[in-house]
Amino acid sequence: MDSGDEPETPEQQGRKKRCHRHTPKQIQELEAMFKVCPHPDEKQRMQLSRDLGLEARQIKFWFQNRRTQMKSQHERAGNCALRAENDKIRCENIAMKEALKNAICPSCGGPPTNEDSYVDEQKLRMENARLKDELDRVSSFASKYLGRPVTQLPSVQPMAMSSLDLSMGGYSNPGPSSSLDLDLLSGGSSTVMPFPFSAAVSEIEKPLMVDLATRAMEELIRLVQTDEPLWVKVGHDGREVLHLETYERIFPRPGHQFKYADLHTEASRDSTVVIMNSIALVDMFIDASKWAELFPTIVSKTKTIEVLSTGIAGSKNGTLILMYEELQVLSPVIPTREFCFLRYCHQIQQGLWAIVDVSVDHHRENQLASRSRRLPSGCLIQDMPNGYSKITWVEHVEIDKKNQTHQLYRNLVDSGMAFGAQRWLSTLQRMCERFACLTVAGISSRDLGGVIPGPDGKRSMMKLAQRMANNFCASITASNNHGHKWTNPSGLTDVGVRLTIYRSSGPASLPTGLILGAATSIWLPVPSQRVFSFLKDEKTRAEEVVRITNGSHPGNCISLLRALNPAQSNMLILQESCIDASGSLVVYASIDLPSLNDVMSGEDPSKIPLLPSGFAVLPDGQPMGGGASTSSNPMGVASGSLVTVLFQLLASSSPSAKLDIESVTTVTQLISTTVQQMKAALNCPGI
Repeated sequence: MDSGDEPETPEQQGRKKRCHRHTPKQIQELEAMFKVCPHPDEKQRMQLSRDLGLEARQIKFWFQNRRTQMKSQHERAGNCALRAENDKIRCENIAMKEALKNAICPSCGGPPTNEDSYVDEQKLRMENARLKDELDRVSSFASKYLGRPVTQLPSVQPMAMSSLDLSMGGYSNPGPSSSLDLDLLSGGSSTVMPFPFSAAVSEIEKPLMVDLATRAMEELIRLVQTDEPLWVKVGHDGREVLHLETYERIFPRPGHQFKYADLHTEASRDSTVVIMNSIALVDMFIDASKWAELFPTIVSKTKTIEVLSTGIAGSKNGTLILMYEELQVLSPVIPTREFCFLRYCHQIQQGLWAIVDVSVDHHRENQLASRSRRLPSGCLIQDMPNGYSKITWVEHVEIDKKNQTHQLYRNLVDSGMAFGAQRWLSTLQRMCERFACLTVAGISSRDLGGVIPGPDGKRSMMKLAQRMANNFCASITASNNHGHKWTNPSGLTDVGVRLTIYRSSGPASLPTGLILGAATSIWLPVPSQRVFSFLKDEKTRAEEVVRITNGSHPGNCISLLRALNPAQSNMLILQESCIDASGSLVVYASIDLPSLNDVMSGEDPSKIPLLPSGFAVLPDGQPMGGGASTSSNPMGVASGSLVTVLFQLLASSSPSAKLDIESVTTVTQLISTTVQQMKAALNCPGI
């Protein structure tokens, strides 16, 4: 409150009502008045009260709070400038001290005689005392706004350690890596090699990262709470995308006019309700391993570089983490996206959380290969009754377009649907339903003949199926950091059949030996829902023994299938199918009866070897004629489907074996035959 405003009387304080949110229109009018006159008189406040339908005291309090907020912003900016000047002066001080230590006499080559050394030493002591007082003042000032103490800087810090570039861009190419990543191929997507970052964050960088995360959180909350004209609806499905001119006017960034010409902006917003409470969601978001498990079809690799803050008083509120992630579309022809970013978690009030991500350049011996960066993005999580949460998601990135998108996926990627907010929330909604089914103690009514004896067997089966699906997603990615690289023998002008070879030496969840993978991506003029229904139809190739439901959609289920071929009587097929608004999967793998019996009895399924194959189906991003959402097309925006087929086979049980041409011929013919049969069954053989 300003010093010129009159204090409230006890009678006024007693009449205080519970605070409520102003409407966007009221806030817009108040902000416009504030720009013209930050200190309105009583007559102006009464006029605003009549125009906006608010009490005069509400108008008064709003302007008092707005002036306090503006004052805080100015003080925070001054705080940053003081810290930067403090760092500069202290580093210069260190450099001068080192220069004095190494100085030599030009005539004799020995240490110089300095008659004023005592005076110089006293000056340095006085300068150090002044700097310490300045630092204490800045730290106290910053802690006032952060709500917790700021870590003091060390007394001596080598200049080489201050390597943080807050421009959030300008990564260089780390070059190719030749190491195999068997951990990732076995499903451990949160502990993979090679990894671009290893060095710890210096103490000088930490306060700067805290300030960056705090400003990003403020921007995210405004992005979530502001509607038109900042967000506009586009397309037949009414997706919300950011109006870039309005955004740049509200959130100006220094030097933005000098950004790279080949950077493309993607920004979208969406909201939904999921069956998981806010505390559980926050816990999964700030744990890299759980984050990857929550989004296996999007996050191909993730790692926590360093935990900068563990939160306030043992809670997740105030948690700040430096993370790395690699994002994918399920096709070997789409380049992955890499980000090094800060993730900051803030509890706004009871049952309301905000989590923000913002890219940061953490320059070390290895760098990201692209200039892509994540601008303030994240979500607002609000608790709802019965364990549900409402989530509003903002996805805002600048993407380096030097890697051209294949023509099949160009519409999907360029429209922002491939990595947009709608895909994140559709996946999150489906996975939350899956986790809810995992905790249900009952057995599905489709459990024919009592094959699964109890809840433990059901949970083991669901965990095994999830690991199989995760391995499938990790194997199909276009990343070069997963220990295997896709090659295209048929040339670069067509998708064709792409091959990869990698070795599994065990003990792991993959079979031991030389593994050959083959994949292709095709376009079909058929809605994605119809393609999914055809692929998951077990009756065309096997007899269903068990079905476990793991979602509200009837297509989200786990099945045990008995092959129609009598020669495979000692084997069953484990299949998981899943579908949401962003796409679908049908993944399967053979499993022998002894291993299956262990799973049924509730044993740990992590060591059972599986080699998954299957299909990934995505909408093609083309607008459909009618523009309406139908049961055969849940997104209502796609006229066709993009289908990726992946087959993997054990070419040899010896990891040191060499690949023979017969294995390559077998897997490529299998791919070709499957594609032709699919086209014929869906009445599009000429495509």
